Amino acid sequence: MSRIGRAPIAIPAGVDVTIAEGNVVTVKGPKGTITKTLRPEMTIEKDGAVLHVKRPNDEKFERSVHGLTRTILANMVHGVTHEFSKTLEINGVGYRAAKEGKNLVMNLGYSHQVIVPEIDGIGIDVPNPNQVVIHGVDKQLVGQFAADVRNKRPPEPYKGKGIKYADEVIRRKEGKTGK
Repeated sequence: MSRIGRAPIAIPAGVDVTIAEGNVVTVKGPKGTITKTLRPEMTIEKDGAVLHVKRPNDEKFERSVHGLTRTILANMVHGVTHEFSKTLEINGVGYRAAKEGKNLVMNLGYSHQVIVPEIDGIGIDVPNPNQVVIHGVDKQLVGQFAADVRNKRPPEPYKGKGIKYADEVIRRKEGKTGK
């Protein structure tokens, strides 16, 4: 049996979990609200301040989705209490970012500025010109938005110029003269 899928999910105080028909789960907390439709094969039970995910049988598909469903639920509960965040670093001469209203405006070495609008459920902070912090309650949405911003100018391997995650390590290459 899946060790991850069997683990109970503790619901902290101030968080309200609602399970509707068809495994539509709504989690409300101090930071926001998330609603997701999870796999119909799984059974989600709320027992006081604990959530349990159970599977109907031991077939391969149900086993593979069991732990995934539990992890998605745990991320929803964590997101509405603490929020998820990704930090991006901008490296390069003249490369910088600024927040103008609800838009992220970046100078990335192109002949034009790159403007990325803020979307619902996502917050953008620019603590300094070379750092962008993306935060929100939905882990998948935060990760996807951070990946979209990074793809505006991915880091290159020779000088490391571009947008990278704060914890990302760029594998560097030697130039033409390196032997």
